[in-house]
Amino acid sequence: MKRLGVMFALVVLAAAAVAPTAQPAVVSNISEPFSLLEFVPCANGGAGEPVALSGDLHILFTFTINGNNVSLKSHFQPQGVTGVGLTTGDKYQATGVTQDHFKASLQNGQFEMTFVNNFRIIGQGPGNNFLVHITTHLTGNANGVVTASVDNFSLDCK
Repeated sequence: MKRLGVMFALVVLAAAAVAPTAQPAVVSNISEPFSLLEFVPCANGGAGEPVALSGDLHILFTFTINGNNVSLKSHFQPQGVTGVGLTTGDKYQATGVTQDHFKASLQNGQFEMTFVNNFRIIGQGPGNNFLVHITTHLTGNANGVVTASVDNFSLDCK
């Protein structure tokens, strides 16, 4: 865990070296083609099946240096992502959002990082919706040592 804190501190120092003090800035706001083959264990009457998904992925990055703090944010969200079960031919929709926020002090290296992922593959009818949720939070002190961490993970079929 200490290495993770040191890595974050290096990212902060590199960001500070290349970016002047600025207001919040959108660094990138794009939509990119997206495809994924995901196994859905509750599909096909509980036997499971691979689902081929495709559509667009909205991607947003922001970067801010404000006084002695740096902030990096990312946001990923499927847009019009649909899929088909490769065994049954059932139709699916992919929804959700993945976000990451990193904030650190340029004075002493203290940092916080939060990652949240809600990813859902929604099928036709009951019992074949695949739901993934992840929340991770880290807090680090000025020595680059992680002083608090939270990690929640759930995977459900409903």
